[in-house]
Amino acid sequence: MRKFLNNPADAVDESLRGFARCHADLVELVERPRYVKRQRLTQGKTAIISGGGSGHDPLHAGLVGRGMLDAAVPGEIFSSPSVEQILAAAEAVGGEAGLLCLIKNYSGDIMNFELAMEMFDRPHASVIIEDDIGAAGGDDTVGRRGVAGTVVVEKLAGAAAERGEGLEACAEIARRAAAATRTIGVALGGCQVPSADKANLELAPGEMEIGIGIHGEPGRRRAPIAPANEIVEELIEALIADFSPSPDDPLLLFVNGLGGTPPMETYIIYDAAARMLAARGLTVARSLVAPLVTSLEMPGASITLTKMEDGFLDLWDDPVVTPGLRWGA
Repeated sequence: MRKFLNNPADAVDESLRGFARCHADLVELVERPRYVKRQRLTQGKTAIISGGGSGHDPLHAGLVGRGMLDAAVPGEIFSSPSVEQILAAAEAVGGEAGLLCLIKNYSGDIMNFELAMEMFDRPHASVIIEDDIGAAGGDDTVGRRGVAGTVVVEKLAGAAAERGEGLEACAEIARRAAAATRTIGVALGGCQVPSADKANLELAPGEMEIGIGIHGEPGRRRAPIAPANEIVEELIEALIADFSPSPDDPLLLFVNGLGGTPPMETYIIYDAAARMLAARGLTVARSLVAPLVTSLEMPGASITLTKMEDGFLDLWDDPVVTPGLRWGA
């Protein structure tokens, strides 16, 4: 295994300790039970937490800070955080102003967040994020995984909370953002969990997986690797077919690297996607290119489109100061 590790079983803990030391001005790590919270909490503000399996860095811990999350709950690699972790994070940051849980659509995440909230005695709400159209039968609940669109929902809801919006207003923005967002990915190979003896996705030389999930879940089809323009054309066609944006809908175009794709290639993908959207009369009002929801070292990328509905552009432009995403301040 070509990884910088000590004991594979300690990889998440050691990584989070390094992360917290590096960004001690922004975040604090609590190790038992494990969660990451903002270094300076704003009193009287709607608190927002999220979480899920580790290995998708900087999601979620790297998005803790001003204008996004108040706390993140990292599980083991590709595994849901425990009820104990979620409840501890909620109690650390959630006050009488209320707590909003942003949950990716994976059964373990949903179950454990719901169980934790049954024991949480302050006002709270939850929003499920299911932006992934990648799997075959993408309208099926199992197919609608929570992937890179999670960043968009966290940013918009986080900005609303930072402005002082109440729990219900923040939850409604998160619901609208989740409903307005679609993602599809592609991978040229898999990744290897530190404790595993082989990659989680085995492709033949020269193959790609269209619609890959962020844990290596099967997508829509396997096919020979094609030129970037052809790959992006298929992804853009799938996104547009799924939620039918109109020329009156300003769009956010977010190209996300899955961990093993260099910036040169993600910008090639962005260029192709932007050209193809413009050719269809669609307007890219905001753009983001960054590896924000990764899958360890997976060579791949995803494209996310969000209809920037009323108020979304201003919320997107609001300042954000986190280890993984920062602008306006």
